Amino acid sequence: MHTDTERCVRAVRSRDARFDGWFFTAVLTTGIYCRPSCPAVPPKPGNMVFHPSAAACQQAGFRACKRCRPDTSPGSPEWNHRADAVARAMRLIADGVVDREGVTGLAARLGYSTRQVERQLLAELGAGPLALARAQRAQTARTLIETTTLPMAEVAFAAGFSSVRTFNDTVREVFALSPGDLRARAPRNAAHGTPGGLSLRLPFRAPLNPDNLFGHLAATAVPGVEEWLPHCLEDMGGTSVGAYRRTLRLPYGHGIVSLAPRPDHIACRLTLGDPRDLTVAISRCRRLLDLDADPVAVDDQLRADPVLAPLVDKAPGRRVPRTVDEAELAVRAVLGQQVSTAAARTHAARLVTAHGTPVEDPEGGLTHLFPSPGELAALDPATLAMPRARRATFTTLVRRLADGDLRLGVESDWPETRARLLALPGFGPWTADVIAMRALGDPDAFLPTDLGIRRAARELGLPSTPAALTARAAAWRPWRAYAVQYLWATDSHPINFLPV
Repeated sequence: MHTDTERCVRAVRSRDARFDGWFFTAVLTTGIYCRPSCPAVPPKPGNMVFHPSAAACQQAGFRACKRCRPDTSPGSPEWNHRADAVARAMRLIADGVVDREGVTGLAARLGYSTRQVERQLLAELGAGPLALARAQRAQTARTLIETTTLPMAEVAFAAGFSSVRTFNDTVREVFALSPGDLRARAPRNAAHGTPGGLSLRLPFRAPLNPDNLFGHLAATAVPGVEEWLPHCLEDMGGTSVGAYRRTLRLPYGHGIVSLAPRPDHIACRLTLGDPRDLTVAISRCRRLLDLDADPVAVDDQLRADPVLAPLVDKAPGRRVPRTVDEAELAVRAVLGQQVSTAAARTHAARLVTAHGTPVEDPEGGLTHLFPSPGELAALDPATLAMPRARRATFTTLVRRLADGDLRLGVESDWPETRARLLALPGFGPWTADVIAMRALGDPDAFLPTDLGIRRAARELGLPSTPAALTARAAAWRPWRAYAVQYLWATDSHPINFLPV
């Protein structure tokens, strides 16, 4: 979008927050860059230059605006609905792969050479993988500076910098303030708590309907790994509100997150065993709640169908509830085959109790990390209380995941991975598409065989047979996963309602 100068100028002049994260405005006369919704007086069009990423602005010598804080914009929705190499690379960079494995590790995961990856990112985003990762490290550092009392040296290494000097230079260059000045300017109640305990605001593009999003996560929560607390996060401003909480398996340790919906953000409290996991934890929480989606584009497309239009108008902004762990979601999808939500939770809870890693949670009832594929591959199949065919499906899946023969992650190629899933014994279209929709993040995954979808189709006068419904749903592409959320919402199942 940044190449459409006229459209970008209109968005800046109208301070349209819908375009935050789509592009960034660099102002030639001041040397700063802003988000489109910046409340400052818009500059003259001749003084504006538009860039596709904050990293491109920084690489061009611009510093972040202190008023609108463009480095905290929602992520570009481009990386949500695209499955090409650039989109997959951006999802991996957000997950901290460059900091942990370098550019060579990023390229290896994508199946390209480092030169190809750098060339593609530079051509589309105006910055290579190192510059993009550097911009992300700067934002992580700012979060730690403003929300914790960690010493600056610890902040530097937790954010992924190789030295304190590089950390100081980067912060000054990006924010035009020293780390100490940033902490001094932060609100007095922002930096609090113990090291590892962070309170953050996760931005999103409005509207966001929390009903099905948090309702689904709460209704399917696995005891010990997830829970819904009716009163939580009171200290983050406003009235007491319920929160979804869960444990996180992270690269350097484990964490616990509490997430609560607010009118203009998601209140997030993170407790991390190692602060180096902050960037990854934030990225996975945003992915879990689908916070980088563009609800206006999705709803406009679905609203064009006269059958879906009343559903969209009634509760716009539905998101797709996703996951923080793709392998976990795949295992739970198999456990949920042809059983009720309650039965699936029971099966998963037994696995957690028997094979999960214990954790301590001083705030609630979380007790374990969900077991990894390696831990599940080592169990005795005879102990699984499920039919023989599903037991074979389960053991085949966890063995392939543990061996690395099947990889599920943000870098996955959606069509190829779906095909590999369908080749496994016991995997039909429903299981593969649930994993594609919620684990892989495919916005066009569709569930025509799902009982809830077929029931909704009959009530709305849509074709109810899978083939006919799939043909009818062609008009909803590329947002059929969101159409699934609106169709599910016609039912009274608990997944569709924010817990009281």
